[in-house]
Amino acid sequence: MQKRFFITLLFYFFICTSFHLYAQNDPVLFTVGNEEITKSEFLKIFNKNNIKGEPLTKMAIEEYLELYINFKLKVKEAEALGLDTLKSFKDELAGYRAQLAQPYFVDKKTDSLLIREAYDRMLWDLRASHIFVKLDPDALPEDTLEKYNHIMSLRKRIMKGESFEKVAIQASEDPTARDQEATDNHPFFKGNAGDLGYFTVFDLVYPFETAAYNLKIGEVSMPVRTEIGYHLIKLYDRKKALGKVQVAHILISIPQGKSKSDSIKYKIKADSIYHAILNGADFAEMAKKFSDDKGSSSNGGVLPWFGCFRMIPEFIIAVSDLKNKGDMPKPVLTDYGWHIITLVDKKEIGSFEEELPDIKNRIQRDSRSEKSRQVVINRIKKEYGFYENKDALKDFYKIVNDSVFKGKWDINLAAGLNKIMFSIDDKSYNQQDFAKHLNIMQKSARQQNIISFINNTYKNWVDEKCIEYEDQNLENKYPDFKDLMKEYRDGILLFNITDQKVWTKAVKDTTGLKSFYEMNKYKYMWQNRVDASIYTCANEKVAKTVKKLVKKGISNDSIMKKINVDTPVLIEIKSGKFQKGDNPVIDNIEWKKGITPFKNIDGKVVFVNIKNVLPAQPKELKEIKGLITAEYQKKLDEEWIKELRGKYKYTVNYEVLNSIFNN
Repeated sequence: MQKRFFITLLFYFFICTSFHLYAQNDPVLFTVGNEEITKSEFLKIFNKNNIKGEPLTKMAIEEYLELYINFKLKVKEAEALGLDTLKSFKDELAGYRAQLAQPYFVDKKTDSLLIREAYDRMLWDLRASHIFVKLDPDALPEDTLEKYNHIMSLRKRIMKGESFEKVAIQASEDPTARDQEATDNHPFFKGNAGDLGYFTVFDLVYPFETAAYNLKIGEVSMPVRTEIGYHLIKLYDRKKALGKVQVAHILISIPQGKSKSDSIKYKIKADSIYHAILNGADFAEMAKKFSDDKGSSSNGGVLPWFGCFRMIPEFIIAVSDLKNKGDMPKPVLTDYGWHIITLVDKKEIGSFEEELPDIKNRIQRDSRSEKSRQVVINRIKKEYGFYENKDALKDFYKIVNDSVFKGKWDINLAAGLNKIMFSIDDKSYNQQDFAKHLNIMQKSARQQNIISFINNTYKNWVDEKCIEYEDQNLENKYPDFKDLMKEYRDGILLFNITDQKVWTKAVKDTTGLKSFYEMNKYKYMWQNRVDASIYTCANEKVAKTVKKLVKKGISNDSIMKKINVDTPVLIEIKSGKFQKGDNPVIDNIEWKKGITPFKNIDGKVVFVNIKNVLPAQPKELKEIKGLITAEYQKKLDEEWIKELRGKYKYTVNYEVLNSIFNN
């Protein structure tokens, strides 16, 4: 991260722009080796860096020209030393390229719509139930139709009057819909009849989320297909978004087997604690004493921050009504027992601009980002005249079997297949290319329907090759990208060669650094100073006690421990070497060894113990090592530039240069 930041700064200083070179009416300003830099290129770079908008003076242009020549010479030296051929350099540049290429594979219009859609949904929390019918994502059409008809039959039952909850309990393949008896591995679990509680954007898979947000309250959806199967969704509530909240709670749990109507004694206990808190009892102490939630009771009942999807509906409903810190509703009953809740803090949904960075990040990690990618792939296909021979894929149905899921499929079975499967622009891919891809993919293939596996593997392969083709042509297609990659390339080379020749060299060359210090140490002088301790005491009695301890040679640390026993501000001590202007107390005393008389300053008694008076002297190397190292690096850089200017040929066309000043 630090290196990339530096490279970015270099671009702002030396390059920091994208430009196009036009041969016509664009004379060469200067050359370095065989590289020609035109007038327009130089001016665009200069103007980009001229952030203060200063006029194109002769001095400014000439100074910048010298800097730019130095930059080009250093890159030329890095190339001569082969730094651009190193694997580490190539890997680093490839990493930057992958990042810089990402925006070219996002459809901005689609992305913008997804961002706005996500924010609009973020403003609302939904409560819904579902009925689930499992279906493999790679199911054959006939299996898909069978499952679809089945879930449609369940929907018809609901439309005819059966309750959604009853059908969910009877027919949903989501096991949480029904009660689960306790076993050795888990306790009793009460079924939810399909109730998913509250959720908001990004909490559930995108197709499910989209269907839910498009429903009206009380409405039942048509079957919704996700990666795991079909869903019927019923919307129960739509309310203003909770955002993120932190609460504290006290749980009075109701033992298993007790019905809510049998919970009166537990409610009485909860009410008594609630009223005790209203009458002044400390919530945290009551939580530690009475809460059955041992995970939070030791922390005063405080729970981690959560959104609507992380808590049961009754809890969310109660919390949603809390507006101010400390608000506490009446005890709330859930399947876990009675809860006494108080609001600790709340973060509401921010503005679109405030939420934008987080939304962008979450979209990139969410399945909805595939919509943007598919738009780009379709555009690539159309732009490059994508051709596909779909019949060529059917040959693989005959030669690929279940052995592929064990990584044992024999690629030689495809030896006689050579048909073109698809082409993009002038690049064609045949059946042998796909066979090689299948051979690689079989190592990670999961068991599924064989035809679905072949079809999906082929589709993903085609998509990858379309993206790959576009990626390989970015420099040719987009001059801005080509120029940006040149900037990063030269910037990395500049960083690496400068680190080698200047920065690291200065740090490692201790002999050279010491010699440079000896030659320049009188530039870095201390003025006359005193080595002293300033004692600021609460009153004269304390000052007299402290003075006696100082005279006895007791250390300042020991004095602090002895005096500041019960009251930590009876004595303050400031020690060090002071020169004029460092401290007003030091500036207003006579500089001679010994203890000064007491002075009353701002209601405190102050005296100073001057241990030594130090004459003006050079600062030691260890005191200014950072500054001296920077100066030494500057010297090495100047010597290196002088060497490069003698090593490489460079020329400036002063007629072109003068035309800049005269315009």
